[in-house]
Amino acid sequence: MANVNNSKGVIGILTGGGDVPGLNPAIRAVTIRAIREGYTVIGLRRGWAGVTELIRDPKADNSYNFQVLTEEVVNKAGRTGGTFLHSSRTRPSHMRKSDVPEHLQDAYSDDINDLTPEVIKNLEYLGIDYLIPIGGDDTLSYGVRLYQEGVKVVAIPKTMDNDVPGTDYCIGFSTCVTRTIQMTNSLRTSAGSHERFLVLEVFGRYAGFTAMLPTMAGAANRCVIPEYQFDVELLTALLADDRFKNPSRYSVVLVSEGATFSGGEMVFKEAEKDAYGHAKLGGIGDMVSAKLKEYSPKYNKGKTINVINQKLGYLVRGGDPDAIDSIVPMAYGNLALDLILNNIYGRLVVLKNGRYDNVPITVVTSKKKYVNVKEFYNTERLRPHYKSFEMKPLMIMTSEG
Repeated sequence: MANVNNSKGVIGILTGGGDVPGLNPAIRAVTIRAIREGYTVIGLRRGWAGVTELIRDPKADNSYNFQVLTEEVVNKAGRTGGTFLHSSRTRPSHMRKSDVPEHLQDAYSDDINDLTPEVIKNLEYLGIDYLIPIGGDDTLSYGVRLYQEGVKVVAIPKTMDNDVPGTDYCIGFSTCVTRTIQMTNSLRTSAGSHERFLVLEVFGRYAGFTAMLPTMAGAANRCVIPEYQFDVELLTALLADDRFKNPSRYSVVLVSEGATFSGGEMVFKEAEKDAYGHAKLGGIGDMVSAKLKEYSPKYNKGKTINVINQKLGYLVRGGDPDAIDSIVPMAYGNLALDLILNNIYGRLVVLKNGRYDNVPITVVTSKKKYVNVKEFYNTERLRPHYKSFEMKPLMIMTSEG
């Protein structure tokens, strides 16, 4: 067992998947509250990788895999973006032979290996009594597996796509929307100066929330989302009309990275897939831009409309969290501690209908969360509906919606 002092017990915390602003405030909230309640907190580094690669030997250097957290450490990091514990897309239950840690390769030699028994032994070796994973549906799906194996898990939802089911809000989403609006407004000056279409590719593999909310807020004229295959010629006609009506002669469309043309498929940047079976998306913005330019003469008296094409990508992940992504992680962290103090496990802390709550963690693997096209998206106008906001939550589109 690792050399840690504790009175009530030891809490392990980790961050998995893509980084977002708000992770460090969540780690801070858990750590400070836990220490004051009499617990020791261990930060598991690099998501599920740290707890998988740990060597159960007191002489081994496991500093790359975990660290004991203190108020001093988390206070310094809590105001910043990203995750100081680092992250990965490791999936211990489906690990390729080439990814198996060197000291385990003799025991796990199949093409795909389930290292869950090692993870559980490593948690026991560290003396971890309770586990708080922070992540999206991929990271948390493995948290479900560990809970089913008897580990006391309380999960916190994180993803800038806002697509973890069971909650209206995931850490990182507000900052993503804020950054998207800011950057779109900054790029307007170039689009207007040259009287062009402005095409911005944004995050959103399967769910279009990150394109919908900025458009709803007025950052763009149109948006195309993964939930609805769009006609690019219709998009050209709509943007040309928007441009004509604009005194500065430009128009803007936000393109979700997972959006597809009518009858088409997702556009992948590379064929290699991560541990959860996802290939890296990228390029739909380029394709939309080319088609807009190609079709534009038909809707602009025979003259081509040029395009400014920008992928926002990691620019919306970087930097400090906004107000919501500073407040919500603080609340989520304290909610997780409340559950542990009350001996309640197998839960996901959530925001539902404007109130903090918790739901069974199995919701993560039981369904998917998408934009409700019928309720929120106008397929003829390729933009959100602007109606029926009464009694909707802060971010409009709920987990049920």
